[in-house]
Amino acid sequence: MTSNTVEIFDEDVRQRAREILARYPADRTRSALLPLLHLVQSVEGHVSPAGVEFCADVLGINKAQVGAVASFYTMYKRRPTGDYLVSVCTNTMCNVLGGQEVYDRLSEHLGVGHDETTEDGTITLEHAECLAACDYGPVLTVNYDFFDNVDPDTAVGLVEELRAGRRPQPSRGARLCTLKEMSLQLAGFPDTREGAVADGVPGEPTLRGLRLAQEHGIAVPGFDPNTPIKKKDDGASGQPATAAGAAAQPATAAGAAAQPATAAGAAANKPASDAKPAGDAPKPQEGTLRGAKEEAK
Repeated sequence: MTSNTVEIFDEDVRQRAREILARYPADRTRSALLPLLHLVQSVEGHVSPAGVEFCADVLGINKAQVGAVASFYTMYKRRPTGDYLVSVCTNTMCNVLGGQEVYDRLSEHLGVGHDETTEDGTITLEHAECLAACDYGPVLTVNYDFFDNVDPDTAVGLVEELRAGRRPQPSRGARLCTLKEMSLQLAGFPDTREGAVADGVPGEPTLRGLRLAQEHGIAVPGFDPNTPIKKKDDGASGQPATAAGAAAQPATAAGAAAQPATAAGAAANKPASDAKPAGDAPKPQEGTLRGAKEEAK
């Protein structure tokens, strides 16, 4: 480890790295690479060459292996990033609802383009392919916390609040934090701010399907939330070897009807004694054997 890396990542960071490694079996510590990358991003606001070197040294692997992972996932930023990463969804649904207009207005207002940061280091703007919140579109996220049903004016008002040092409340989820604070949480360390996760509730569109199901009495037949998870040693059948597991199987006509009602399906369920002798198997068609014959020549 170079002296520059030691200087950036002090003993507190190294102690946290040891805590991360302790979560994994001794022969599986390489799996700690993802939280370690979040940890180094919590220090510098991005994954720098020094951060790559630090992770490689902690895990005993080479820098190319670390860099391959850090460059694959978009949540790891490879160059300095603002305190607040503003991601505007411009994918199909949000775009139809005005997502591109939101992005264009922010880009013009902030004077930056995709993956660029404002001069004061506060905001990095980016296009987002999909934020998985189509029923709230257009949406944007600030450090991955949602702001729903935005328009160009509300988006500009939001970034101005951020630049003024305020932290507006997201539409859903916990209280807003900086990119470094968020990265530390993703590394597996709690947000110690008072009431940090006290806010935020599921939005009405998110609950709509559940409420419709309740209103109409729709449920999964035979569903048992206490069904145990299947284990490798539960027998050749692969089914959980417990009474609860057996009870979870629906004993209904619908269950029987789920079996393939075809000749192929029936044949697959015949006992071995009903199978035809090998000599009665149909012969391969001439077209099937032609290629083999030509190869033999």
